[in-house]
Amino acid sequence: MKIYTKEDLNNYELALTFDDISLVPTEVSEIKSRVETSTNTTFMGKKLSLPVISSPMDSVTGIEMAKELTNLGCLGVVNRFGSTLENLFSTQDNIEGIHAVSIALSTDNAIIEKLAEQNLIVCIDTANANNYEVLKKCEEIKSKFEVKVMIGNIAHGGTLGQLVDAGADSVRIGIGGGSVCTTSIQTGIGLGQVSSLLDVYFIRKENDLSIELIADGGIKSPGDVAKAIALGADSVMLGRMLAGTRETPGEVIKYQDQLWKKYRGSASFGVKMKNEFIEGEETMVPYRGAVKNVIDSISDGLRSSMSYMNCKSLDQLRNTETFAVLSNSSYLERLPKK
Repeated sequence: MKIYTKEDLNNYELALTFDDISLVPTEVSEIKSRVETSTNTTFMGKKLSLPVISSPMDSVTGIEMAKELTNLGCLGVVNRFGSTLENLFSTQDNIEGIHAVSIALSTDNAIIEKLAEQNLIVCIDTANANNYEVLKKCEEIKSKFEVKVMIGNIAHGGTLGQLVDAGADSVRIGIGGGSVCTTSIQTGIGLGQVSSLLDVYFIRKENDLSIELIADGGIKSPGDVAKAIALGADSVMLGRMLAGTRETPGEVIKYQDQLWKKYRGSASFGVKMKNEFIEGEETMVPYRGAVKNVIDSISDGLRSSMSYMNCKSLDQLRNTETFAVLSNSSYLERLPKK
């Protein structure tokens, strides 16, 4: 069996996603228990105990979710939709414990100034960061305010240097990979998430660029989180994995004796509420209780993966160079059977 390095995977003839690859332990691990591993990291100047960021979707990250993720050592990016930004500044209590907020290209500088005064990360939340208006907005923010800027999304690293020149501190990688995103179907745009991440990773490395990488989309399990970090991501952004939890915005709905919550893409009709091109779907997901349970399971899975790979730190995991490419049958064989 061939063991693939990151470079091998980057040069693979087909675009790959997380289900197409697996981590391969090739040395005897010195780690007796996963509790010996550390998932501590620093992302955009914030100390995290787990490299997890919540997506700025209106059905995922409101004020309550962002605060709870802060308590859990993660990062929540408060969504920009509806009256969320207005509510954020309505009381000082709302802003406490918040570390990141998303904005639109049209967001007024008065709001951005308030975000900068609170030392919040600003996320320019767009479907396509390879756009002149996005670069212009980033340059404007960085020239006027002392603030860290997250930008996204991109599927390929060809314009990474321009994003850095515009002042971007981190970039969300992935177009069309989200579970309620229909961009690839509607437009034909996008790559597999593994290939997208590796392409950006190597362009950053080859050009010695200073920008942090966020694997955004297609992550369905703790194992996918481990794969993304092993491929070089500085952090992962999650939507569906956090959806349906108690802290997400929206009411719990009872239907056919089961509890549900709404989950929808940022370009769905439910968000836009007007008749224009739609690149997201809207669905219901089972109610899952406290988000802490999800975060704990991600932490346990990531730590277990690190113990298999003989990695005591995330930096060691990011140096992984032993991967397998799976056939479809190999992937299906690994799924639990009912």
